[in-house]
Amino acid sequence: MKKLLIILALLAAVLLGIGWNVPNPVLWNSMEVTATAYNSTPGQTSGHPFIAAWGDRLKPGMKCIAVSRDLIPLGLDHRTKVYIENIGGPYLVLDKTNKRFEKRIDIYYGVDVQAAREFGIKTVTIFWKD
Repeated sequence: MKKLLIILALLAAVLLGIGWNVPNPVLWNSMEVTATAYNSTPGQTSGHPFIAAWGDRLKPGMKCIAVSRDLIPLGLDHRTKVYIENIGGPYLVLDKTNKRFEKRIDIYYGVDVQAAREFGIKTVTIFWKD
């Protein structure tokens, strides 16, 4: 009986997206995007390294991302929770990328420039709800 309950709980977790890095893709929007990483440094920002585009104060260790502006009308607006396949989440949308980028997210790495460089550029699938 105990094994059956464990199996049922695991099945429910899979169906509901509970306890996994990515929520149930049937219930969430998804899209493949280019992912990069950024830091709170003067050279990577528009003058105020710890202030995001919507006015939020960024702090090292926060799980947040910047999104390209073409993603905002798709529901990736300010404070939207986003899960990144094989990376986790939730990440909050707190910032916007430069206007020249499309289909792109930028993952916040605080002041750890080396970790951001090691992340590099990847193609990832993101998940969010409107």
